[in-house]
Amino acid sequence: MGRGPKQTQIILTILRSIPIATGTTGPASRSNRPCVQSGPSSHVGSATGEVKRDTSAMERNPGVPSIGVDNMIAGDAPGFSVQAGIVEGGLHLHCSTRSAVPRQLPAGTRHFTGRDAELRALTRLLGQADGARGTLVISAIQGTAGIGKTALAVRWAHQAASHFPDGQLYVNLRGFDPAGSAMSRAEAIRGFLDAFEVPPERIPVGLDAQVGLYRSLTAGRRVLVVLDNARDADQVRPLLPGGATCLVVVTSRNRLTGLVAAQGARPLTLDLLGDDDARALLLEHIDSERADAEPEALTEIITLCAGLPLALSIAAARAVIHPEFPLTVPAEELRNAHTDLEVFGTGDGSVDVRAVFDWSYRRLRPDAARLFRLLGIHSGPDITTAAAASLAGVPMKSARRLVSELDRTHLLQELSPGRFAFHDLLRAYARQRSTTLDTGPQRHAATGRMLDHYLHTAHAAARLLHPRRLPVALAVHREGVTPERFADLPAALAWFDHEHAVLMAAIQVAAAEHPTHTWQLAWTLGEFFERRGHWHDNATTNESALSSTLKHGDRLGRAHAHRGLGRAYPWLGRYDEAREHFESAIDLFTEIGDPHGLGHTHVELSWLFEHQDLCTESIRNSTRALALFDALGDRTGRAAALCRTAFDHTALGNHHDAFAHCQEALGLCRELGNRRSESHALSILGVIHYNTGHYRESITHYLQAIALHHQLDDRYHEANVLNRLAEAHLANGDPGAARRAWQRALPILEHLGHALGSSVGYPDATQIRARLRQLDRTAR
Repeated sequence: MGRGPKQTQIILTILRSIPIATGTTGPASRSNRPCVQSGPSSHVGSATGEVKRDTSAMERNPGVPSIGVDNMIAGDAPGFSVQAGIVEGGLHLHCSTRSAVPRQLPAGTRHFTGRDAELRALTRLLGQADGARGTLVISAIQGTAGIGKTALAVRWAHQAASHFPDGQLYVNLRGFDPAGSAMSRAEAIRGFLDAFEVPPERIPVGLDAQVGLYRSLTAGRRVLVVLDNARDADQVRPLLPGGATCLVVVTSRNRLTGLVAAQGARPLTLDLLGDDDARALLLEHIDSERADAEPEALTEIITLCAGLPLALSIAAARAVIHPEFPLTVPAEELRNAHTDLEVFGTGDGSVDVRAVFDWSYRRLRPDAARLFRLLGIHSGPDITTAAAASLAGVPMKSARRLVSELDRTHLLQELSPGRFAFHDLLRAYARQRSTTLDTGPQRHAATGRMLDHYLHTAHAAARLLHPRRLPVALAVHREGVTPERFADLPAALAWFDHEHAVLMAAIQVAAAEHPTHTWQLAWTLGEFFERRGHWHDNATTNESALSSTLKHGDRLGRAHAHRGLGRAYPWLGRYDEAREHFESAIDLFTEIGDPHGLGHTHVELSWLFEHQDLCTESIRNSTRALALFDALGDRTGRAAALCRTAFDHTALGNHHDAFAHCQEALGLCRELGNRRSESHALSILGVIHYNTGHYRESITHYLQAIALHHQLDDRYHEANVLNRLAEAHLANGDPGAARRAWQRALPILEHLGHALGSSVGYPDATQIRARLRQLDRTAR
């Protein structure tokens, strides 16, 4: 029976997802099985040969049932099932085992007052929705901002969390972001799939398929979903879960009538705070004795703030800053502000929030006012004191004083020590103030300082993650920029973790007018993304870099972007595209005359071919890289190329050559102090000894590699080598030691969650659990 390549590839994917019982030695992992030599007539993904190898491997293992070409059966891995017969079109296999329980709700506001009736209404709707999907829409008056929609939603969500034991999801959709950067539906869905720790290779490419996976994950579960700051119903609909037992809370400035009509959402409209609640909110800040002494002034402040919680909080902060002033002073200032300012951004003439903002802004010192304006053009979503210093071009000491002043006036909110954000309405006001008062060159210079700060800081952090990686040449940063420095590797990793979202936003800002910053930021983030398994983000940043460098004619940037995509795509299962990008990078590095970039691209293309079982192509590229690095006298590059050629030789059965190359690589790494590459060389020596039956020597080298990976906080590769160590112990006749190695690997993989998978032959937690169960069955 004839079969197209897509059908055959489906069969191959299924076969490879099923662990193979092989007695004491375990499944044939990619690192321990012979590599298929490819000749001129071979092509990537030769489906017929791949299926023959996989089915013949299973036939050699008596513990596995025979699997034919026409019909397929389920393997012993729990959670996988395969439909018998031929499947046309795309196919995605999803594990049915219980996924992670996300807890994404943000912390509630410090001063939440009133809204008792609304909280009770939400709780009643919770009871009505029990057993049938309920969508709650929290909608403000005619789009009024600052009325407390998010505060109410988060407050109630925390109160109701116990009703949703399968998790609580939260996302800020940025529907009214003043920069116009509303979150895409695809970005929101991927965030939810990450929260459920779905491995990247199991995330489909298309949005519709991703939505289907999300709804499959939530079906039959009690999950609360908070969709904050939605722009319209179209942004919300793909994010509605599939389970009748789930519940969704949506906040928006718009009345989502389409969602009410089509999805049966229950609208809940927030009104302005009544006088009593407004007074209670002010008294959360202002001393009661002071308020009792001036009731008329307090009443006037309440009236002028029109019951808007955001305005009340800002006015209260102004009063608290000067406790020596009577309340008549801020009341009079606020009254005067209303006389010369139009309504700002609320769409409701009764809520003159701009007057409140402007009243508070005008009382800032000039340098604090300037920083506030510039924060409006920051890429967001939050900013540290150090980044604020560079944005404004001032020393750190001055920046600390300025952000403290903004925090005291409630024009900024300190989310955590040294990290600040502000309401998007305040961001819009700050951006407008900057447009009015700062010149175009001044705003451009501030954006440049911001990008310089993130680029130079990220570069310094990346150098700690991989000290021997050949750095890119950065331009000297602008005057006034003070890049951060890090004492050690943990501090660098922590910075990347905290700034992840900010750096993603910075790349989008850079892509418009700063192509060099775009590709260099993508380069600096690559090592972090690979350690944390953020494969989609790695692809997205390099796609932005490629688009920007193509637009601006930056050939060096294009070469690095192509190389970055070649590194990112294999982890998403996009092998053919990865190969195309590597080949484009090779062409560009050759044209430019960059032998270092060319050599490293050949090393990485060799790695890609090895993971496709095309070891003749792999060794051809690693040998080419070796020649390039030798001509340059680049000993670090030579060590990397030697590791690749060693792996290729042992995969082809040339164990003597493999051992010689790897020993030389290990010596070079130790001489150069390149601990990262040393750990990989030790791991490859373990593979060579395993393939030659020297299991004790294999175990020794694996243990040394694991120790180095652990010291480097490279949990990703630590788990992979622990899996290899377990197989070596099993082959050496010590199932107890194998069990201990897998038990060490399992919590690492569970912690990393989505970061690891089988796209490039690495184990995941499901596979490790399956191996442990096999040990249990064997022991019985």
